[in-house]
Amino acid sequence: MFNGKSVQFGRVEFRPTTEADLDYVMTMENAAENAPFIRQWSIQQHQSAIIDDNIAHFIVQKTSDNKTIGYIILIGLKNVDQSMELKRIVIEEKDEGFGRESLQLVKKIVFENLCIHRLCLDVVEENDRAIELYKSEGFTSEGLHRESMKRGEHFVSLKVMSILAHEYNGTSSR
Repeated sequence: MFNGKSVQFGRVEFRPTTEADLDYVMTMENAAENAPFIRQWSIQQHQSAIIDDNIAHFIVQKTSDNKTIGYIILIGLKNVDQSMELKRIVIEEKDEGFGRESLQLVKKIVFENLCIHRLCLDVVEENDRAIELYKSEGFTSEGLHRESMKRGEHFVSLKVMSILAHEYNGTSSR
């Protein structure tokens, strides 16, 4: 999966992002429906991420026709504490279940393939749709980074959420 191979679950497939995909990534990142909820990276930051062995940068495609519908960034492949961050999930086709299936595939990769202990994320406090999705997929709210992201002339707070391996597996922690 991290050596140029793809991984599939349900209607979605992840494949490693290439340089040729970065125009799409930048377009999605800056789209009006996505920009208020994510930090924008420069193309150079994405170029660095796709070659960084601590980061998994994926393109999300539909399995039915290989149409690109989003991208995902995971940080922490080399984290000695077995903690990984879901840095970014952007899905173009909203309200069709592709975001949920992509999140389920992320959890499968993180907990079953990589044997990570903790998967965390920051989500804009006003992003109710994403927060409800994360809660329904087993994420727990841990706290708030108050006014930690600048959006225009204002600051917004980020909710910290996580899921642990034993919660994903439905077992006790010890």
